Amino acid sequence: MSFDWAAAGIVLAVAVGVVVVTFVVTLLVARAVGKHSVVDVTWGLGFVLVAVAAYVTTGLLGVGNPVVRLVALLLPAVWGLRLAGYIAWRNHGKGEDPRYTAMLGEDRPGGAISWTVVRKVYLTQAAVMIVVALPVLAATVRASTVTVLVVVGVVVWLVGVVFESVGDAQLARFKARSENRGKVLDSGLWRYTRHPNYFGDFCVWWGIFAVAAGHPAALVTVVGPALMSYLLIGVTGKELTERSMSDRPGYADYVARTSGFFPLPPGSAPARAT
Repeated sequence: MSFDWAAAGIVLAVAVGVVVVTFVVTLLVARAVGKHSVVDVTWGLGFVLVAVAAYVTTGLLGVGNPVVRLVALLLPAVWGLRLAGYIAWRNHGKGEDPRYTAMLGEDRPGGAISWTVVRKVYLTQAAVMIVVALPVLAATVRASTVTVLVVVGVVVWLVGVVFESVGDAQLARFKARSENRGKVLDSGLWRYTRHPNYFGDFCVWWGIFAVAAGHPAALVTVVGPALMSYLLIGVTGKELTERSMSDRPGYADYVARTSGFFPLPPGSAPARAT
């Protein structure tokens, strides 16, 4: 099982270039349309572009296993396109996101460029995207044949996509009904975990890592899913969402009986412990 380090360096350089250009273009679009929330759509699309760039580059270099390369293209592409489409639909017709308004200050128009927004939003997301995408890049250059890890990775990824897409759909239907305003969704997948969408993301990236992990050299890319897991559980995902929901009526009871992240039977001792 060979791993082409020279090709890996070229693919990484191309990926970094794609990410930089993507976020620069996004910043210009945000300024033109008057809201930085367009960057939320870029989060999904950026991974699609990185996967396409890695696939094309390794094809031109003549490296990597064709089947593994195709899997490494399809998994982030399908996930990223679905996520970008969902966020674009969810944000359509809405103004600037309150998060970015707070960064800019109330006296500045939406989409205005400030160093705070560039540093906290664009540079941070670009850096995270490069790190998280490392397993995608590693998978495209490994020349080994398909192993059980590829199958395991696809299965874990599929579980993640189902959790994320179904969870998003259930939440969208719940919010669409006016009588649910201010209430807590505690049915469907949301009965088993307070964050099925974040758990889905978690599975997606660990599944992609499994696809890449067929060669020992690729194991270093574990930093990608590890960073994503840290963000989902402890920073911008679960923690941030729960702080914003803490004052909602019935949320404390929901927390008391429902698992905080990993799906568990509602009211069970492990669920209550989270």
